[in-house]
Amino acid sequence: MNTVDLMFQTVYSELTQRALDAHFVSDFSPNGSFVSVSDKGRDYWYFDEPTAAGGRKRKYVGPNSDPDVARRVAAFKDLKSDLAGRRKLVQTLRNQAGLLGPDRFTGDIIQAMALSGFFRLRGVMVGAVAYQVYAGLLGVKLPAATIKTDDADFAQFHSISAEVEDRMTPGVAETLRQVDPSFAEIMNQIDGRKHTKFKNATGYMVEFLTPNRGSDDHQGRPSPMPALGDTHAQPLRYLDFLIHDPVKAVLLHRGGVPVTVPAPERFAVHKLIISTKRRNQGGPTDKRLKDVFQATVLMEALIASRRQDDLAEVYAEAWDRGPSWQEALTVGLRGILKEDSRNRIIEGLQQGMEQIERDPAAYGLGQA
Repeated sequence: MNTVDLMFQTVYSELTQRALDAHFVSDFSPNGSFVSVSDKGRDYWYFDEPTAAGGRKRKYVGPNSDPDVARRVAAFKDLKSDLAGRRKLVQTLRNQAGLLGPDRFTGDIIQAMALSGFFRLRGVMVGAVAYQVYAGLLGVKLPAATIKTDDADFAQFHSISAEVEDRMTPGVAETLRQVDPSFAEIMNQIDGRKHTKFKNATGYMVEFLTPNRGSDDHQGRPSPMPALGDTHAQPLRYLDFLIHDPVKAVLLHRGGVPVTVPAPERFAVHKLIISTKRRNQGGPTDKRLKDVFQATVLMEALIASRRQDDLAEVYAEAWDRGPSWQEALTVGLRGILKEDSRNRIIEGLQQGMEQIERDPAAYGLGQA
């Protein structure tokens, strides 16, 4: 697997921090103040901003426990946007390091969502667009064929959407129509009064998702998401596993767009699992093969970057969720088409299990 030169990995890290700083500056007015608020035993930062009517508008900032949030709160007055400098870093990473960014339209969609506060409200970008950012995070070059997409998917835990007591401004519909006025709501088939998807005149789709950890009765039924306003989300199985403990990254678009994505090891294991569900449910073969391919590439990248212990830890977590998960993992590994790739991944998982003091055999990882 082709790796990215250490110098460019450093540039990517610098761009991520500078992009996060810049969006922090744009999110909050110099006329307001940061306040710490306790809720259910946890402390969170909020930002109080005076309104023209003499009142106060409160915006969610992030958990006090996040050291990056705490640093930015403390250094708020000294943070700078530096758009020109960030654009140069993006160009360097794309033109010299060979890292890929999104197409312009997709990039503008993600940027608009970021500016409207989706990621500040602890939303997570998932799907093929999220997969693109792992090249920079892992320091590897991903095959271009694996990152093409004509949609964008966003996810959020319902509990978080309700508890932050804040919402995107402007709302989802207006945010998308700022990029393309042809975006229209696609009403849910079960409840025609609600929507979880938007589609534009060319067929580009934007969808909102949330984990389903309850009854199967919730499948297909839109879930209200207070942080998204009148836009609901589609409940999905396995999504809680995917978006737990997400990571910060930057999308190589314009001046760099700070995003939140699933941890790469979770994305890889989730893709492995989902590939078997598409097979069982008669899903499209091309999507199943794409799932397997992306899972394979990411697992090999994690092993090549000496993060096999991270991969093994997440694999063990999924395995420990019970028989149906164990079957999906076992079938998923068998579904990796290239034998040499499958063997490298199993060997990497075995080594990772030993590093976290787990018995590989207890997790179905015998000889490759």
